Amino acid sequence: MNASASTSCCCRAASTKSSSNRMSIPARRRVNLTGWLLPSALLVLMPKCPACMAAYIAMATGLGISLPTAANVRLMLITLCITSLSWLTIRTLHRLCLNRTRPRS
Repeated sequence: MNASASTSCCCRAASTKSSSNRMSIPARRRVNLTGWLLPSALLVLMPKCPACMAAYIAMATGLGISLPTAANVRLMLITLCITSLSWLTIRTLHRLCLNRTRPRS
């Protein structure tokens, strides 16, 4: 068997694998939009008091939790939402800056 023939087959197989792993542009936009919507909606719908948080958890799962635990869960969810929204903002601003600095051809 010729070595160049086997190398070209491997190269073609590798190039088809990498192109098949890429998402289409509409799918990528949907994933990006979902990344913004989920933490935003969770942050907006977050209850203000730990008692309401405990009641929501009890209604959703059937498990009762104490008020201090509900307060900690609420604080953790707020922190997680703000962190993910901050990361999304920084990533978007970084992409915008990269697009501006690239020379147009």
